[in-house]
Amino acid sequence: MSTVLTLPVLLALLAGYLLGSIPFGLILTRAAGLGDIRRMGSGNIGATNVLRTGHKGLAAATLALDALKGTAAVLLAKSGALGLLPGPILPLAAGLGALLGHLFPVWLGFRGGKGVATYIGVLAALYAPAALAFVAVWLAVAAATRYSSLSALTAAIATPFAVWALGWADAAVLLAPTSALLIFAHRDNIRRLIAGVEPKIGAKA
Repeated sequence: MSTVLTLPVLLALLAGYLLGSIPFGLILTRAAGLGDIRRMGSGNIGATNVLRTGHKGLAAATLALDALKGTAAVLLAKSGALGLLPGPILPLAAGLGALLGHLFPVWLGFRGGKGVATYIGVLAALYAPAALAFVAVWLAVAAATRYSSLSALTAAIATPFAVWALGWADAAVLLAPTSALLIFAHRDNIRRLIAGVEPKIGAKA
């Protein structure tokens, strides 16, 4: 692969990573005087665990900001600020970087969140119908089971197939590894679901 091709992709991945690694859940809960969210509930820095503090506004803000950092990463790559490259490679690289940043933030010893909101933000900027499909599946499963993790896992599996059905086959293939990364991030949740000890949405920390 030529340097011309590699450098913009690496820049997009790095820019996405730095945006994705901003731990909004931790920042907001500390600013609100609630302490370290990593010491509460599941120990996760995402909106679902912030909700367990009983502060719905903070959870909503965390959800929005975590999604927006994924959207911002993709839009930055689409803007051409990181160099010119035909096709969807730069935006996808930036989106992947944002998800990796949220999952493995350098500022927190590479222990971050589960990436659901950030993934939705990435999807929204890449292909809005994909984000709508993810959210629709998430809401349906959450309403039926009250498990955020199971909702995310089901939506992550369904999204590439939904994108394929909507006629964007190339994107579906490229999104499959990203969905796999989201599923990997939920490996502990999968074990708790199997054991029957996974906390439900709204459970107190």
